[in-house]
Amino acid sequence: MKVITCIKQVPGITEVKIDAKTGMLVREGIPSIINPMDKNAIELALQLKEQFGAETIVISMGPPQAEEALREALAMGIDKAFLLSDRAFAGADTLATSYTLSMGIKKILKETKVDENYLVICGAQAIDGDTAQVGPELAEELGIPQITLVQKIEILDNKIIAESVFKTEEIMVLETKLPALITVLKELNVPRYPTISGIVEAYEQKSVQVLNAEDLNADKKKIGLDGSQTQVWKIFVPEQKGEHVLLSGTIEEMVQELCKKLKDDKVL
Repeated sequence: MKVITCIKQVPGITEVKIDAKTGMLVREGIPSIINPMDKNAIELALQLKEQFGAETIVISMGPPQAEEALREALAMGIDKAFLLSDRAFAGADTLATSYTLSMGIKKILKETKVDENYLVICGAQAIDGDTAQVGPELAEELGIPQITLVQKIEILDNKIIAESVFKTEEIMVLETKLPALITVLKELNVPRYPTISGIVEAYEQKSVQVLNAEDLNADKKKIGLDGSQTQVWKIFVPEQKGEHVLLSGTIEEMVQELCKKLKDDKVL
Protein backbone atom coordinates (compact mmCIF):
# COMPACT_ATOMS: atom_id res chain seq x y z
CA MET A 1 0.00 0.00 0.00
CA LYS A 2 1.13 3.52 -0.79
CA VAL A 3 0.22 6.41 1.48
CA ILE A 4 0.49 9.79 -0.22
CA THR A 5 0.31 12.83 2.04
CA CYS A 6 -0.32 16.32 0.65
CA ILE A 7 1.21 19.16 2.63
CA LYS A 8 1.45 22.94 2.34
CA GLN A 9 4.04 25.39 3.58
CA VAL A 10 2.28 28.33 5.30
CA PRO A 11 3.29 31.47 7.23
CA GLY A 12 4.09 30.54 10.84
CA ILE A 13 2.01 33.23 12.49
CA THR A 14 -1.11 33.41 14.62
CA GLU A 15 -2.06 36.88 13.47
CA VAL A 16 -2.21 37.72 9.78
CA LYS A 17 -0.50 40.94 8.71
CA ILE A 18 -1.75 42.69 5.60
CA ASP A 19 -0.13 45.37 3.45
CA ALA A 20 -2.48 48.35 3.60
CA LYS A 21 -1.55 49.46 0.06
CA THR A 22 -1.65 46.16 -1.81
CA GLY A 23 -4.18 44.32 0.36
CA MET A 24 -1.95 41.23 0.22
CA LEU A 25 -0.47 39.08 2.99
CA VAL A 26 2.88 40.25 4.31
CA ARG A 27 5.26 37.27 4.09
CA GLU A 28 8.63 39.01 4.38
CA GLY A 29 10.41 38.26 7.62
CA ILE A 30 7.81 35.68 8.62
CA PRO A 31 8.99 32.08 9.18
CA SER A 32 7.30 29.32 7.19
CA ILE A 33 6.03 26.07 8.68
CA ILE A 34 4.18 22.94 7.65
CA ASN A 35 0.45 23.58 7.92
CA PRO A 36 -0.45 22.20 11.39
CA MET A 37 -3.16 19.74 10.28
CA ASP A 38 -0.85 18.49 7.54
CA LYS A 39 1.49 17.35 10.31
CA ASN A 40 -1.35 15.21 11.66
CA ALA A 41 -1.64 13.76 8.16
CA ILE A 42 2.09 13.00 8.13
CA GLU A 43 1.83 11.33 11.55
CA LEU A 44 -1.00 9.09 10.34
CA ALA A 45 1.05 8.10 7.29
CA LEU A 46 3.95 7.14 9.55
CA GLN A 47 1.66 5.11 11.80
CA LEU A 48 0.38 3.21 8.75
CA LYS A 49 3.98 2.64 7.70
CA GLU A 50 4.71 1.12 11.10
CA GLN A 51 1.50 -0.91 11.13
CA PHE A 52 1.34 -2.20 7.55
CA GLY A 53 4.77 -1.49 6.08
CA ALA A 54 3.23 1.06 3.74
CA GLU A 55 5.44 3.17 1.48
CA THR A 56 5.02 6.80 2.51
CA ILE A 57 5.20 9.71 0.08
CA VAL A 58 4.77 13.41 0.71
CA ILE A 59 3.87 15.89 -2.05
CA SER A 60 3.51 19.66 -2.10
CA MET A 61 2.90 22.40 -4.65
CA GLY A 62 4.80 25.60 -4.06
CA PRO A 63 7.90 27.74 -4.68
CA PRO A 64 11.43 26.31 -4.32
CA GLN A 65 11.58 27.23 -0.61
CA ALA A 66 8.76 24.76 0.06
CA GLU A 67 11.47 22.10 -0.14
CA GLU A 68 12.23 22.86 3.53
CA ALA A 69 8.76 21.64 4.54
CA LEU A 70 9.30 18.45 2.57
CA ARG A 71 12.70 17.92 4.20
CA GLU A 72 11.04 18.18 7.60
CA ALA A 73 8.54 15.51 6.58
CA LEU A 74 11.43 13.30 5.46
CA ALA A 75 13.12 13.91 8.82
CA MET A 76 9.97 12.73 10.58
CA GLY A 77 10.28 9.42 8.72
CA ILE A 78 8.56 9.81 5.34
CA ASP A 79 10.19 7.73 2.57
CA LYS A 80 9.94 9.96 -0.53
CA ALA A 81 9.17 13.62 -1.27
CA PHE A 82 7.97 15.43 -4.40
CA LEU A 83 7.77 19.19 -4.97
CA LEU A 84 5.56 20.50 -7.76
CA SER A 85 7.19 23.82 -8.56
CA ASP A 86 6.80 25.97 -11.66
CA ARG A 87 6.06 29.64 -12.34
CA ALA A 88 3.09 28.38 -14.32
CA PHE A 89 1.52 27.11 -11.07
CA ALA A 90 1.53 30.60 -9.49
CA GLY A 91 -1.78 32.22 -8.60
CA ALA A 92 -3.66 28.91 -8.44
CA ASP A 93 -6.93 28.75 -6.56
CA THR A 94 -8.11 25.56 -4.85
CA LEU A 95 -9.40 24.07 -8.12
CA ALA A 96 -6.16 24.63 -10.04
CA THR A 97 -4.16 23.45 -7.01
CA SER A 98 -6.19 20.24 -6.80
CA TYR A 99 -5.73 19.56 -10.50
CA THR A 100 -1.96 20.08 -10.24
CA LEU A 101 -1.68 17.81 -7.19
CA SER A 102 -3.76 15.16 -8.96
CA MET A 103 -1.39 15.20 -11.94
CA GLY A 104 1.55 14.79 -9.57
CA ILE A 105 -0.10 11.86 -7.80
CA LYS A 106 -1.02 10.21 -11.09
CA LYS A 107 2.59 10.44 -12.24
CA ILE A 108 3.74 8.84 -8.99
CA LEU A 109 1.17 6.08 -9.32
CA LYS A 110 2.36 5.21 -12.84
CA GLU A 111 5.40 3.70 -11.18
CA THR A 112 3.16 1.63 -8.92
CA LYS A 113 2.02 -1.96 -9.34
CA VAL A 114 -1.38 -2.03 -11.03
CA ASP A 115 -3.02 -3.91 -8.17
CA GLU A 116 -1.45 -1.84 -5.37
CA ASN A 117 -3.96 0.21 -3.39
CA TYR A 118 -3.26 3.69 -2.11
CA LEU A 119 -4.52 6.23 0.38
CA VAL A 120 -4.25 10.00 0.00
CA ILE A 121 -4.20 12.01 3.23
CA CYS A 122 -4.68 15.78 3.51
CA GLY A 123 -5.04 18.12 6.44
CA ALA A 124 -8.66 19.24 6.74
CA GLN A 125 -7.73 22.84 5.98
CA ALA A 126 -4.81 25.26 5.84
CA ILE A 127 -4.40 28.11 8.33
CA ASP A 128 -3.67 30.66 5.59
CA GLY A 129 -6.81 29.97 3.55
CA ASP A 130 -9.23 27.94 5.69
CA THR A 131 -11.21 26.86 2.61
CA ALA A 132 -11.09 23.09 3.29
CA GLN A 133 -11.64 22.61 -0.45
CA VAL A 134 -8.42 21.12 -1.79
CA GLY A 135 -8.92 17.66 -0.26
CA PRO A 136 -12.45 17.09 -1.62
CA GLU A 137 -11.58 18.59 -5.01
CA LEU A 138 -8.47 16.40 -5.23
CA ALA A 139 -10.58 13.29 -4.59
CA GLU A 140 -12.85 14.30 -7.47
CA GLU A 141 -9.86 14.85 -9.77
CA LEU A 142 -8.54 11.38 -8.88
CA GLY A 143 -11.98 9.79 -9.14
CA ILE A 144 -11.80 8.14 -5.72
CA PRO A 145 -14.12 8.19 -2.67
CA GLN A 146 -13.44 10.61 0.16
CA ILE A 147 -14.08 10.91 3.88
CA THR A 148 -13.51 14.37 5.34
CA LEU A 149 -12.95 15.74 8.85
CA VAL A 150 -11.62 12.44 10.19
CA GLN A 151 -10.81 12.22 13.89
CA LYS A 152 -10.33 8.44 14.10
CA ILE A 153 -9.54 5.81 11.49
CA GLU A 154 -9.04 2.07 11.15
CA ILE A 155 -7.96 0.10 8.08
CA LEU A 156 -8.99 -3.53 7.72
CA ASP A 157 -8.56 -5.62 4.57
CA ASN A 158 -8.25 -2.57 2.28
CA LYS A 159 -11.33 -1.03 3.84
CA ILE A 160 -11.37 2.26 5.76
CA ILE A 161 -13.61 2.75 8.78
CA ALA A 162 -13.48 6.37 9.91
CA GLU A 163 -15.16 8.69 12.37
CA SER A 164 -16.05 11.94 10.63
CA VAL A 165 -17.09 15.03 12.59
CA PHE A 166 -20.36 16.10 10.98
CA LYS A 167 -21.33 18.79 13.46
CA THR A 168 -19.96 19.91 16.81
CA GLU A 169 -21.78 17.14 18.66
CA GLU A 170 -22.45 14.72 15.80
CA ILE A 171 -20.07 12.06 14.49
CA MET A 172 -20.63 9.81 11.49
CA VAL A 173 -18.93 6.42 11.09
CA LEU A 174 -18.22 5.90 7.39
CA GLU A 175 -16.73 3.04 5.42
CA THR A 176 -15.11 2.92 1.99
CA LYS A 177 -12.67 0.77 0.09
CA LEU A 178 -9.19 1.77 -1.04
CA PRO A 179 -8.09 3.70 -3.02
CA ALA A 180 -9.55 6.66 -1.15
CA LEU A 181 -8.79 10.12 0.18
CA ILE A 182 -9.31 11.41 3.70
CA THR A 183 -8.86 14.81 5.32
CA VAL A 184 -7.83 14.75 8.97
CA LEU A 185 -8.37 16.90 12.04
CA LYS A 186 -5.83 17.75 14.74
CA GLU A 187 -7.74 15.52 17.18
CA LEU A 188 -6.61 12.46 15.21
CA ASN A 189 -3.15 12.23 16.77
CA VAL A 190 -0.11 14.04 18.13
CA PRO A 191 2.58 14.55 15.46
CA ARG A 192 6.05 13.30 16.35
CA TYR A 193 9.19 15.43 16.29
CA PRO A 194 12.03 14.70 13.86
CA THR A 195 14.96 12.88 15.44
CA ILE A 196 18.57 13.99 15.05
CA SER A 197 19.29 10.92 12.93
CA GLY A 198 16.14 11.60 10.92
CA ILE A 199 17.27 15.16 10.18
CA VAL A 200 20.71 13.98 9.08
CA GLU A 201 19.16 11.32 6.85
CA ALA A 202 16.68 13.80 5.36
CA TYR A 203 19.48 16.09 4.17
CA GLU A 204 22.27 13.65 3.42
CA GLN A 205 20.59 10.46 2.22
CA LYS A 206 17.14 11.41 0.95
CA SER A 207 16.19 13.72 -1.89
CA VAL A 208 13.28 15.91 -2.94
CA GLN A 209 12.25 15.32 -6.55
CA VAL A 210 11.11 18.53 -8.24
CA LEU A 211 8.49 18.28 -10.99
CA ASN A 212 7.35 21.11 -13.27
CA ALA A 213 4.31 21.53 -15.51
CA GLU A 214 6.03 19.77 -18.41
CA ASP A 215 7.01 16.82 -16.21
CA LEU A 216 3.36 16.42 -15.22
CA ASN A 217 2.10 16.84 -18.79
CA ALA A 218 -0.36 19.29 -17.25
CA ASP A 219 -3.00 21.12 -19.27
CA LYS A 220 -1.90 24.78 -19.17
CA LYS A 221 -5.53 25.88 -19.17
CA LYS A 222 -6.05 24.09 -15.82
CA ILE A 223 -3.07 25.35 -13.83
CA GLY A 224 -2.12 28.65 -12.21
CA LEU A 225 -4.20 31.75 -12.90
CA ASP A 226 -5.54 30.39 -16.20
CA GLY A 227 -6.97 27.36 -14.44
CA SER A 228 -8.44 29.30 -11.54
CA GLN A 229 -12.18 29.92 -11.42
CA THR A 230 -11.81 32.31 -8.48
CA GLN A 231 -9.40 35.15 -7.77
CA VAL A 232 -8.62 37.03 -4.58
CA TRP A 233 -9.16 40.75 -5.13
CA LYS A 234 -8.32 41.90 -1.64
CA ILE A 235 -7.52 40.59 1.81
CA PHE A 236 -8.33 42.68 4.86
CA VAL A 237 -8.85 42.45 8.60
CA PRO A 238 -12.47 43.41 9.46
CA GLU A 239 -12.80 46.46 11.65
CA GLN A 240 -14.21 45.81 15.09
CA LYS A 241 -17.63 47.35 15.47
CA GLY A 242 -19.84 47.82 18.51
CA GLU A 243 -19.00 47.57 22.16
CA HIS A 244 -18.68 44.71 24.63
CA VAL A 245 -21.64 44.35 26.97
CA LEU A 246 -21.21 42.75 30.39
CA LEU A 247 -24.40 41.20 31.74
CA SER A 248 -25.02 40.78 35.44
CA GLY A 249 -27.73 39.43 37.70
CA THR A 250 -29.32 36.02 37.92
CA ILE A 251 -29.21 33.59 34.99
CA GLU A 252 -32.86 34.37 34.21
CA GLU A 253 -32.21 38.12 34.25
CA MET A 254 -29.14 37.83 32.04
CA VAL A 255 -30.97 35.60 29.55
CA GLN A 256 -33.84 38.08 29.34
CA GLU A 257 -31.44 40.99 28.87
CA LEU A 258 -29.49 39.09 26.20
CA CYS A 259 -32.66 38.20 24.28
CA LYS A 260 -33.80 41.82 24.42
CA LYS A 261 -30.52 43.09 23.02
CA LEU A 262 -30.52 40.47 20.27
CA LYS A 263 -34.03 41.50 19.30
CA ASP A 264 -33.02 45.17 19.33
CA ASP A 265 -30.16 44.28 16.96
CA LYS A 266 -32.60 42.27 14.84
CA VAL A 267 -30.62 39.07 15.36
CA LEU A 268 -33.71 37.30 16.72
